[in-house]
Amino acid sequence: MKSKTLAAWLAFLGGPLGLHRFYLHGFRDLIGWLLPLPTLLGFYGIARLQAYGQDDLWSWILIPLLGLTIAGCSLAAIVYGLMTRERWNACFNHAAAQDHAAGATSWSTIAAIVASLMVGTGVLMATLAFSFQHYFEYQVEEGRRISQ
Repeated sequence: MKSKTLAAWLAFLGGPLGLHRFYLHGFRDLIGWLLPLPTLLGFYGIARLQAYGQDDLWSWILIPLLGLTIAGCSLAAIVYGLMTRERWNACFNHAAAQDHAAGATSWSTIAAIVASLMVGTGVLMATLAFSFQHYFEYQVEEGRRISQ
């Protein structure tokens, strides 16, 4: 039986590595294997930012990949946590009855939803602010270059 609470926590804490996908769909899940790619590229962007400074073009292209992956996995945790018991068991526990306890919502499920909402929203807003700031700085720099 697949636990809704465990899936929500895995999506929140290990989502960028695809842990929730492997838990729910097995190791043959392609999305689970692809999720670490933007995560690692985002961490590489952070390393480039530390090495080359804020003017590095590749760092401000790669860092939002990490933020969007974390925000997307937080959204997945919220969706899993808010599923009804009947829908959860129909999607992930095919052999179980619709009212099986694996799809039940507990206080730890609510905690996963709240944590995902807070962290996911914060990361998404920071990612958007970082991306827009660097995009507009790049546009101003290109405008200056064209005018000279």
